[in-house]
Amino acid sequence: MTSLSPSSSAGADSDQAQSKGIIAAMGMVRACMPVPLPALPAAAHSTGAAEKKPSRGGLRVLVLGGTGRVGWSTATALSKLRPDLRILIGGRNREKGKSLASKLGKRSEFVQVDIHDPSMLEAALYGADLVVHAAGPFQREDKCTVLEAAISTKTPYIDVCDDADYSWRAKGFHEQAKASGVPAIITAGICPGVSNVMAAELVHAARREKASEPERLRFFYYIAGSGGVGPTTLASSFLLLGEDVIVYNKGKERKLKPYSGSLNIDFGKGVGKKDVYLLNLPEVKSTFKILSVPTVSARFGSDPFFWNWGMHTFATFLPTESLRDKNKVLKLVELVDPIVRTIDVIAGECVAMRISRLCSSRIHFNNY
Repeated sequence: MTSLSPSSSAGADSDQAQSKGIIAAMGMVRACMPVPLPALPAAAHSTGAAEKKPSRGGLRVLVLGGTGRVGWSTATALSKLRPDLRILIGGRNREKGKSLASKLGKRSEFVQVDIHDPSMLEAALYGADLVVHAAGPFQREDKCTVLEAAISTKTPYIDVCDDADYSWRAKGFHEQAKASGVPAIITAGICPGVSNVMAAELVHAARREKASEPERLRFFYYIAGSGGVGPTTLASSFLLLGEDVIVYNKGKERKLKPYSGSLNIDFGKGVGKKDVYLLNLPEVKSTFKILSVPTVSARFGSDPFFWNWGMHTFATFLPTESLRDKNKVLKLVELVDPIVRTIDVIAGECVAMRISRLCSSRIHFNNY
């Protein structure tokens, strides 16, 4: 694959961090397989990028954000799926990184790298056969630095981006990636990712069965406690409260307030009915643009119930500029995260998704 997709992934698990890791790992295994690349045009050879050194001792996979929950789950899953690979744990915390790398055995090592330092980033990529970008949060990132560096160094790329603006900015590098012969898969997590696959299944099934054309698609997500994810994902949730929610209604784009439009949705046995609220998620735009469904929205809810109250309060009363300030949000997460971990013991950890498709003749659901 030598193009970028706004929603490409496969596989799932009950724990969100582990699921993202397994999904990314499966994508990496495929990307690592030796496949012939298409002949590059002359312009692609004149970019000045250094030729990749041949790998010694097996293919090398660099997991950026490897000391975080999603990155570490990715590295762990990948080492089990492909024990012949060399896993590079990329991050800024040397002590933590070395400790985690040692748990994977002799075929793993720590690589200190800051994704905002171009020279350090390119040096790390130069020694890798594949990079997985799990160093979020992706919200408020003005540049796709890792993707650009991957294209420059001709390193196959995959990420678990969950931000609408970032994912479509990355889509803009399609032609560059294609011209350089660089496989690149974006937004390969659970949501977006698996959720888009579920949505595509519903839409394509309707069209295969020659049922009436899908008129509406709605994404519903529920997480108990932290859902098994780390503080980075918590930061992403807070940052989303500073964004207008993009939805589509009968082919027209609308902007709504974050954490508004509450619905009570039945997630099925073991979870039951839960309140969910509007958030600005990238699968909405990709579903509208790519699957051509005229009405699309996405909602998210959590337990215990007072987390929803807190999120709604933040969205309503905190200044938007504060919610859009990544540094301020990260400081807020430092205060809130220990409380979340404590409540996880009581609430448990659970992740559920429900995708609903409405045709003029019937409604169909796809649950996870």
